[in-house]
Amino acid sequence: MLFREIIKMAWSSLGANKLRSALTMLGITIGVFSVISVMTAIGALQSSIENGLSFLGSNIFQFAKYPANVSMGGDIKKKYQNRHNITYRQALHYYKLMEESAREICLKSFAYEVKGQAVYKGVKTTPSLLIVGANRSFLTANAYTLGYGRNINDEDVDLARNVIVVGKMVEKRLFPHETPIGKTIRVTGHTFAVIGVLAEKGTAFGQSQDDLCVMPITRFFEDFGEAKRTVNIATQSFSAETYNATMGKGIGAMRIARGLRANQENDFEIYSNDSLKSAFISVAGVVRIGAFVISFIALVAAGIGIMNIMLVSVTERTKEIGVRKSIGARSRDILRQFLTEAVFISEAGGVLGILLGVIGGDLLALWLQVDLIFPFGWALAGLIVCSGIGIGFGLYPAVRAAGLDPIEALRYE
Repeated sequence: MLFREIIKMAWSSLGANKLRSALTMLGITIGVFSVISVMTAIGALQSSIENGLSFLGSNIFQFAKYPANVSMGGDIKKKYQNRHNITYRQALHYYKLMEESAREICLKSFAYEVKGQAVYKGVKTTPSLLIVGANRSFLTANAYTLGYGRNINDEDVDLARNVIVVGKMVEKRLFPHETPIGKTIRVTGHTFAVIGVLAEKGTAFGQSQDDLCVMPITRFFEDFGEAKRTVNIATQSFSAETYNATMGKGIGAMRIARGLRANQENDFEIYSNDSLKSAFISVAGVVRIGAFVISFIALVAAGIGIMNIMLVSVTERTKEIGVRKSIGARSRDILRQFLTEAVFISEAGGVLGILLGVIGGDLLALWLQVDLIFPFGWALAGLIVCSGIGIGFGLYPAVRAAGLDPIEALRYE
């Protein structure tokens, strides 16, 4: 028999039992969907790592009270909460110790609990602005660029001036037709003169990085309080070659600033872009393994379903097999036909699972506002696996059909 004839007969046989074929391929679809959707979503997130996780500038490490992944619970969370805050006085002590050894040292503190809202001539922003107190190194340390105007300088910090640098979203909302430079706005009840506008940075993981206001850290403490706040310290080395040496010296300076003795462990966290990426990659690896295990179980169950359905099909079509053999069909023709039917069911479920998985993964990517992708590698692997499942689990029913005696098959009722 020609291969196209075998395919035509297999398709006709599957079409005669549409519901049974559809239910059989559903298991394959679920298994492939689970792995493709997860891999698509992770791939899309991976492409946004540079924007999402690289919130620090190049050659920069940061000291903070809390680790970067603050989503922890129980005793672990209590451990970090019980730490003393990094005070502004300690941060200044560190600054003086490291001033000659680093290119930039950024001192910054955040008012996460404050619903920041800027107002200008009755026009308001959304009450979700991030209010930041920092020194002149904030832009470098956090990979921002000044759009126009000027940055906060050392004199602004020393004199605790009421000046502010606003993000692009603030400018678009409050000053759609004029420059904000020199204008006076109110931010959460306090008055500031706008001295600069940050260039647009975009979103990361679905959240805008342009909804913020940056003011001198001294003014920040005067307006929003210092007692219960911690300071993050970001340090930039002079080059990649001096990065490790600078970090080693920075850790020593931080221990001195915190008043730690030689036998005491660090009571602060150290992280960089590389450590954040490594944490993401390790989490993504665990998710991939979990998706693979779930998919493997689903695909094995689906394969068993294919074997069961094909065995039922062999029984139902015993007389048909006998007729075909009696008029000259060879055993290998019967074998190929039943294997083709099994592969058809498996591949149809696989293709549907891939399409639904890509759509599901890219919908998540769209929600997070990152680039959409199509995981060609995983899609190809999915098709190969589906073919393997069709052949592997369809082989026994096909061999059984091919081995039927034509005389006995013709007698079957």
